[in-house]
Amino acid sequence: MKVLVIGATGAVGAPLVSQLVERGHEVVGTSRTQERAETLRSLGAEPVPLDLLDREAVRRLVLETRPDAIVHQATALADGIDFKRFAQTFAQTNRLRTEGTDNLLSAAEEAGVKRFVAQSYGGWPYARVGGPVKTEDDPLDESPPDAVQETVEAIKHLETAVLDAGGIALRYGSFYGAAIDPMRDAVRGRKVPIVGDGDGVWSLIHVADAAAATVLALERGTTGIYNVADDEPAPAREVLSAMAEALGAPPPRKVPAWLAKLFAGELGVIMMTQIRGASNAKAKRELGWTLRYPSWRQGFPATYGVARAA
Repeated sequence: MKVLVIGATGAVGAPLVSQLVERGHEVVGTSRTQERAETLRSLGAEPVPLDLLDREAVRRLVLETRPDAIVHQATALADGIDFKRFAQTFAQTNRLRTEGTDNLLSAAEEAGVKRFVAQSYGGWPYARVGGPVKTEDDPLDESPPDAVQETVEAIKHLETAVLDAGGIALRYGSFYGAAIDPMRDAVRGRKVPIVGDGDGVWSLIHVADAAAATVLALERGTTGIYNVADDEPAPAREVLSAMAEALGAPPPRKVPAWLAKLFAGELGVIMMTQIRGASNAKAKRELGWTLRYPSWRQGFPATYGVARAA
C-alpha cells in the first residue's frame, strides 16, 4: 500500500516507517522540521512538511498524495508530562486529536481513502473501578480529575470519529525504547518516586512492538479499538524499580501520598496509586501480533544502557 504516516518522526512514527518500508509499502511521512525530514528520507520514506491543524494544507496533501491508507500518530509530548501542569502539557495534543483528526478524516473521505488507523491511549484513561486490567469493552473514566477532563474528551472524540469513519483506534500503553524517552531520563535522575503503596497498574509497550501492532492493524485489522500493550500490566512500584535497576540508577525514593500531592498534584498521586492496566488479548488474537518484548521485564534490560553494555 501507499501509506501516509502523520507524525512520522514521533516515538512510534519512526519505527513504524522502518517496518512499513521493510514490508514493501510505499511511505510518505510528515514532519515539522527539515532535520526530521532528512531522518525520514534515510528510513526510506518520502518526507513532506505538514501542520495538521491547517485544514487546507491537510486536504491538499491527502488529495495530492492519494494514499491507500493513513496512519495518524501525531502528538506533542516529546518533552514529557508535567502532572502539575497536565492541562497545559496536553493542550496541543488535544487539538491534534480533535481538530487534527477531523481534518484528516475529512480529507480522507474526499480522497476515497479506505484504511485509517489512529493513535489513542490506554495507559490511564480506563475507569478506576473494578479489576486491575481492562479490555476494550470496559468504560473509560467518566469522572476524571479536572486537569484530565479535556484530554479524556479528546481521546473519546478521536475514537468516536475514527470508528464512525470505519477506521481503527489503537489504545497504546506507555511507551519506552524511543530515542526521546522522558521517563527513562527522570528515573535515571531519581525524579520519579514510588508514591504510597505504588498500586497503580501500569501498562507499557516498547515502541518497536507498538509499531509492529500498528502495521498489522493497517494490513489486517477490522474497524474497532485495540489495546496495544505488553503481556504484563503491573504495579507502578515494580515497574519503576525494574527500570531503575536496568539503568544502573539508584532505586526510586518512596514518599507518602500526602507529600507527593504537594509536588506532583492530585493527578500524580492517582497515576501512582489508582489507574488500571490494559489487556492485549484482542490485538494478539485478531491481528496475530507477536511481541518482541512480551514484558517490560525483558524489554528494560534489553533496551537500557547497563544491560545492553553487559
